Amino acid sequence: MKKQILLSFLAVILGGCSSMNQSLDVYRESQDNNASPKVQVSPIAERLEDVPKLDGKKITIAVYGFQDKTGQRKPVAGVSSLSSAVTQGSEVWVIKGLQDVGGQSWFEVVERVGMDNLIKERQLIRNTREVYEKEKVSGPTPLKPLRFAGLILEGGIVGYDANTAVGGIGARFLGIGAQTEYRVDTVTVVIRMVSVSTGRVMLSIATEKSIASTRSGADIFKFLDLGTKAIESETGYSVNEPVNYAVRAAIECAIIELVYEGEKTGLWKFKQDIDDKKAEVKELSSDRPVLRPEDKIQKLAMQALSGVEMKRTAQDSGQLPIISDGPHGTKTWQPTIEWKWSKDLNTTTDREYQFCDKDERCFKTSTDLYRFESLQAIKKDSLTMSD
Repeated sequence: MKKQILLSFLAVILGGCSSMNQSLDVYRESQDNNASPKVQVSPIAERLEDVPKLDGKKITIAVYGFQDKTGQRKPVAGVSSLSSAVTQGSEVWVIKGLQDVGGQSWFEVVERVGMDNLIKERQLIRNTREVYEKEKVSGPTPLKPLRFAGLILEGGIVGYDANTAVGGIGARFLGIGAQTEYRVDTVTVVIRMVSVSTGRVMLSIATEKSIASTRSGADIFKFLDLGTKAIESETGYSVNEPVNYAVRAAIECAIIELVYEGEKTGLWKFKQDIDDKKAEVKELSSDRPVLRPEDKIQKLAMQALSGVEMKRTAQDSGQLPIISDGPHGTKTWQPTIEWKWSKDLNTTTDREYQFCDKDERCFKTSTDLYRFESLQAIKKDSLTMSD
């Protein structure tokens, strides 16, 4: 009996130790005095980096604030807490997300959260220059104007729902037991982009992120030797996802969706890489039919003669519009261009035929003369290619 209890005790201890690795790692890092502070990486850094770049100059945008509109307090079992459930300075994550999206190629963020401090500092510089630079010929050095934004990003944390999912499992037999519990909270973020010139809300995006917490443990409580001795042991661990981590992930996800939604609505365009352009040109080229040389000449002939009036004439000396057999059995139109030999001209009725070529063909307009010569040259080239 003692051997079975001892084996059960060891099993609980070993199982608890293996389950506590994740929790103990965090504890050891926090207790290591030699550990230096580290840069906090974005929860979705790869997604931020993978956003296509903007086709054009950076967009100047202002962020005045990103407030906690939930009013929720930190959930503590059996205790009334005065601490807020979410961070009160989430605008820093909005600014950071706008700067990092698409490899820092999208937004130029101007300072508006600390606007009062900025204006005071500029006033201090201006007063100092007026006092100590007043003897300059050109006067005190003027300050550069503040950069204004065409867009404002508004929004906030609008929801924090605690205990959206709660559960667990446990068992106990002869004083030996184990249990696991979990809880899920949800934080909701909404952002909107507003045009400064019109006041119109151009885009609005809502995102949410789950916050998971879990706790596991095992224990032994057993009396031995007819109740004269007792053995008791307990082990356990818990892992809680940081709320700040979830809020930052939700805000950055909303910024990513804002960029993609703006591209869909036509507010901006993505910049195409050189490889993508080459692939697009190759695809378009493969879709086009391959023209034979004689077909290309025929196409050029039709383009050169575009706009020529298709009208019939009874004069034998001119060319009539007919359908002729082209290369490889194709059918082509030959438009009418009226002309007469100079020897056949009547001085009374044919005064309009004033433009003649070297072969003594006379045309009504210089355009007809030019088009006729172009047609003859193209016909000659077509015969040469067919040979």
